[in-house]
Amino acid sequence: MTPPPQAAPPPSRPERLRSRAASARAAARRAPARAVSTARRTATRSAGVVRGLSRRALVAAVVALVLLVAGGAWLATRPPAPAPVTAADVSAAITAAQQAQASAEAAAPPDAGVAWSTIQPSLVLITATRPEGRGTGAGVVVNADGTILTAAHVVEGATSVRVAWVDGTTSAARVTKADTATDTATLLPATLPQPLVPATLGGGVRVGDPVFAVGHPLGLADSLSAGVVSALDRSVRVEGDRTLAHLIQTDAAVNPGNSGGPLLDRAGHVVGIVTGLANPSGEGAFSGIGFAVPIATAGGTAGSPPQ
Repeated sequence: MTPPPQAAPPPSRPERLRSRAASARAAARRAPARAVSTARRTATRSAGVVRGLSRRALVAAVVALVLLVAGGAWLATRPPAPAPVTAADVSAAITAAQQAQASAEAAAPPDAGVAWSTIQPSLVLITATRPEGRGTGAGVVVNADGTILTAAHVVEGATSVRVAWVDGTTSAARVTKADTATDTATLLPATLPQPLVPATLGGGVRVGDPVFAVGHPLGLADSLSAGVVSALDRSVRVEGDRTLAHLIQTDAAVNPGNSGGPLLDRAGHVVGIVTGLANPSGEGAFSGIGFAVPIATAGGTAGSPPQ
């Protein structure tokens, strides 16, 4: 039977002291190496930091240089600042605008020309035959069926009525409605021209508005006279001891032959039907005052809706 191994005796105190001294000498020899290694690592990191800082500084410097060059180029090429506006500049601008407006107005067709060209296709000459003779007046086409609006006294008592169109053709016509209270009447022709162009009915007018009377005064066919609205809501006495009320007063020249013709605004729209003139001398000559039935009233005779 083998006896169990015996444990080594513990080192003596001198041996322990010699072992500690040897370990201290070995640690002393390793310390400089560790210090050198640590210093090397620290230097490497510092160099990396320096290199990083150097790169960022270089990029910042390049960006600053680019911005400086771009700013210099913009300053060199930008347009000069506008000169301050003076009173003379303002005056010159106003003068130029006024001249441009005057040129545009001069180039535009006059109101009378616009009104005439607009109404001409719709204007008719009316000849009414009575036992005592013939009389003429004017009328205007107001409907696509050929209905003509005129003054009632133009066809009152007529045994026959004929109308002449703008193209020179004529047609018999019959009175379909007459209202002596407003001195308006409508006619329906037997034949129509081609093309037929009804007039455009306008709206209300104000005192001072330019207006144009169109008709056949004193037998002078297709005449236009210009004026303004002198007053509104006038009442006048007419033949037969009647009073016409709510009339438009105008200084546009009207004479026998204008009766029944349209009173136009500057666009050529019908704003009234000429009914007569002031006649202080009793001779039927124009004395500077004419009258027209407003289209809101006259249009009712023609069947137009109230305005």
